[in-house]
Amino acid sequence: MHEHTAHTDSGRPGTEPDEAGGAISGSAPASGAEGHEAIRRLLGQAVTRGGLPGILAEVRDGDQQWFGTAGVADTGTGRERSRQDRFRIGSISKTFVATVVLRLAAEGRLSLDDTVEEWLPGVVHGPHHDGARVSIRMLLNHTSGIFNYTDDQEALNRHETHPPETLTQIAMSRPAAFPPGSGWAYSNTNYVLAGLVIERVTGRALAEEITERISRPLGLAGTYLPRGGDPTIHGPHSRHYTKLFRTDPGAPVHDATEFDSSMFWAAGGMISTAGDLNRFFGALLGGRILPADQQRDMFTTVPTRDWIPDAAYGLGVSSVRLPCGETVWGMGGALIGSWSYAYGARDGAKTVTANVNGDWCEGGWDDPIGVFTDLLGAAFCRRSAT
Repeated sequence: MHEHTAHTDSGRPGTEPDEAGGAISGSAPASGAEGHEAIRRLLGQAVTRGGLPGILAEVRDGDQQWFGTAGVADTGTGRERSRQDRFRIGSISKTFVATVVLRLAAEGRLSLDDTVEEWLPGVVHGPHHDGARVSIRMLLNHTSGIFNYTDDQEALNRHETHPPETLTQIAMSRPAAFPPGSGWAYSNTNYVLAGLVIERVTGRALAEEITERISRPLGLAGTYLPRGGDPTIHGPHSRHYTKLFRTDPGAPVHDATEFDSSMFWAAGGMISTAGDLNRFFGALLGGRILPADQQRDMFTTVPTRDWIPDAAYGLGVSSVRLPCGETVWGMGGALIGSWSYAYGARDGAKTVTANVNGDWCEGGWDDPIGVFTDLLGAAFCRRSAT
């Protein structure tokens, strides 16, 4: 059936249709074409076996581009997903925020060793929380020990709106996970605080800083941070579907496309496209956004715990060692109804971005991360010659 077939489009002139009705670049090397065929099969399996509504992936390898989809953007109309689709990127937002912080550090407007107390006096305090002992670097690499406010859903539900100040107050009411700098724990509060530091340093809204420093210079026309609780995805987009964390195959599916993401803000509220994310990570990994010192800071990693398997974390970026032994760099993001991965080679020469417009997975995959890991393996792992 149409919705179970992966379609491809190289996005380049002079391509020839393939048997599935899309196109593959005729100049792609054999190894690349082989990898694309494996990706095409995985996209189809994510829908037919994994039960996802739709999936898309874009591969950029030098000046070559490949784009593929399977399933649908809208289960009501059967419309296909497209390369113009915008989607919520969740924690990939953290990479943009960390990049802005590092740009400010390069300009001498702050130091990664500055404490949170210096920039946000009195904000980090409470049960075992002390902003005078937490550095900006600790926020960015999740070694602050600050409680993750999204782990207190009861407190979040007590508020009708979720400005950053409310999110930090929720975190401050709960004990720290460990003394600052003595461990690692993923905490969305860290990036809400980083966003507040950016606004304090610059005197401008975080959304403006991301647009002016990253999206506009790189031509990322589909990438932005919504403002004022705007629940709409502006521009072309897929519907976003959720089972509200239920794992049984028969769980009801809800449409979560219209969604106020302000409770995630700097930690995960952004919207983007596959092409924009590949362009961003290609430039970031390739050293075209940050000076050498800040590049070194960003990609200096610490060990993680209870997170993605075989991963380490830098400043807003992670490295993941694939089962074949290859290591890729980037970030993943999961938000209600939308899961994404954007990873590339360390030099940025090759990047892969994938998104699913559902937040569950079946057929042997525990969640969409399993699908994404298999896609990265198809893109980056060379088959041994036999």
